[in-house]
Amino acid sequence: MGREMKKVELEDGQSADIVSENISIMKELFPDAFSEGGVNFDTLRQLFGDASVLDEGEEKYGLNWHGKKKARQIALTPSTGTLLPCPDKSVGWEDAENLFIEGDNLEVLKLLQKSYANKVKMIFIDPPYNTGNEFIYPDNYADNLDTYLKDTGQIDNDGIKVTSNPEGSGRYHTNWLNMMYPRLRLAKSLLSKDGAIFIAIDDTEVSRLRAIADEVFGEENFVSNIVWQHSVQPKGYSGIFSVHHNHILMYRKSEDFELRSLERTEEDNKAYSNPDNDPKGFWRTGDVRNALFRPNLKYDIPTPSGKTISPPENGWRWSKETLEKKISTGEIFFNEDETKIIRKIYLCDLDGRTPETIWFGKDAGTTRSAIKKLKDEFDGEAVFDTVKPVELIHRMMKISGVDKGDIVLDFFTG
Repeated sequence: MGREMKKVELEDGQSADIVSENISIMKELFPDAFSEGGVNFDTLRQLFGDASVLDEGEEKYGLNWHGKKKARQIALTPSTGTLLPCPDKSVGWEDAENLFIEGDNLEVLKLLQKSYANKVKMIFIDPPYNTGNEFIYPDNYADNLDTYLKDTGQIDNDGIKVTSNPEGSGRYHTNWLNMMYPRLRLAKSLLSKDGAIFIAIDDTEVSRLRAIADEVFGEENFVSNIVWQHSVQPKGYSGIFSVHHNHILMYRKSEDFELRSLERTEEDNKAYSNPDNDPKGFWRTGDVRNALFRPNLKYDIPTPSGKTISPPENGWRWSKETLEKKISTGEIFFNEDETKIIRKIYLCDLDGRTPETIWFGKDAGTTRSAIKKLKDEFDGEAVFDTVKPVELIHRMMKISGVDKGDIVLDFFTG
């Protein structure tokens, strides 16, 4: 061997984190064994074929997390606070019908139970989305309301707001769930039997929110996952999707809730016309086929000239007797060569527009339009960055049947 040798000098720095590299490799191979940065060794053993961990005695369907029992207990624990009127900080104290309450919303929700239980027609909340930047604080129901901002760490000693739930936190989702769970339970108690709640959220926590809301309100009371187009301008980042939507999960309190229709616009009615001067007025064509296979609705239709129209693959939409009646009234007619039947859907028979699961910005407003309106109200200052547009709230109120005198609550001041 020669005398050649490479020289390496030791300098300040950090060696490779072997443990972190090993965890990354394992997480890539076995993602279901990891949760919030930690490893479930029983699951890992099972994935390696260890049958001794197959005891299913503790397994139950549903979402569980550390602190769930305590979160449930927090909702049941009475508040030690009280609500004090502030006439000097109010506008139109004697005549105002609106009420703004400042304080920890968990404590306030408890205090509202005595006077407003089962009386709130609609609730809309825009909670923290848990994107890593918002504050998700731990609840301590023994705290005095006067000091809750400091005690929960929302502000430091200098009064500066701080954050406490970074994405790298080992309890990233857990902290958020523990914050949301008791508030949803208290919110349900406030809703009237015919009331509904709307919860705005993004993709970060929508699956977990759906799970706990199903548990709190009952999955049979899930009404819809409304997709709201909050932005129409492309973001322009390469390699990732430009996100233009938020979710709004809608739940009813009970079967007493009635979903209302939206008002029809000129755009909704543009497909309707009256080319044959039908005395019932404007109409458009509609489907005559059944969406599902109905063998009992498969029958031939004789035409006025003696021809026969065969049924569609799944059958007609109506029984033979009902269809004959519709033909006699003119609601259904034959085309010129009598090869098919045509159905009329009359505009005068429609009661509004059925709500749809996608709410476009042109109808429900966008974040940008809401900020512009807010600037107009506050002399050019944008008080909030993610304010919800008035049109969006009005749309929720409309389909919920909110009327004059009904109570609407927002306990995250969204």
